[in-house]
Amino acid sequence: MDPVPSPTHSGITLNVNGEKHALAVDHRTTLLDALRERLDLTGTKKGCDQGQCGACTVLVDGRRTVACLQFAVAAEGREITTIEGVAEGERLHPVQQAFLDLDGYQCGYCTPGQICSAIAVIEEHAAGWPSAATDDVRPEAGPPPLTPDEIRERMSGNLCRCGAYVAITQAVARAAGARTAPAGEKTTTADREAAA
Repeated sequence: MDPVPSPTHSGITLNVNGEKHALAVDHRTTLLDALRERLDLTGTKKGCDQGQCGACTVLVDGRRTVACLQFAVAAEGREITTIEGVAEGERLHPVQQAFLDLDGYQCGYCTPGQICSAIAVIEEHAAGWPSAATDDVRPEAGPPPLTPDEIRERMSGNLCRCGAYVAITQAVARAAGARTAPAGEKTTTADREAAA
């Protein structure tokens, strides 16, 4: 005799970083807990567990999502990208490389969420999405300049308790192509503060 299905559990398939994972989960399981506890993808961090810090930010269908507020069952059939899946093989994603080059981290706890958020920010900006800092929100105006104020506003859902915001802002700008530096150029703290 087949076991009676539980009314509080479901079998789901999560597509994470291009791989399908079949899981049986309690309906209350968050995407964050499924990633960390069931799939051992611990790059996504558990910070506040209330959607306020952004440490658990992942990409769901290319859009940033705080995984602590998303139920795993609601993510079935969607493309989920965690920090472990943003690089192409051994080649870092341009945002990862910019964070590394410009020291866009200190303790590193918030960095995976910052990077996932920054990837989405760059895509949102390129698509012409305005932010609260955008002066001209008319569609015909096109994407606003990706100024430090725009970046700070767009990244405001991701907190860095160490205070690496100046370098994070620069890393996002560099990755977006808003500010380029010659290859091999090292940026000092004074340079980063001047640019912000």
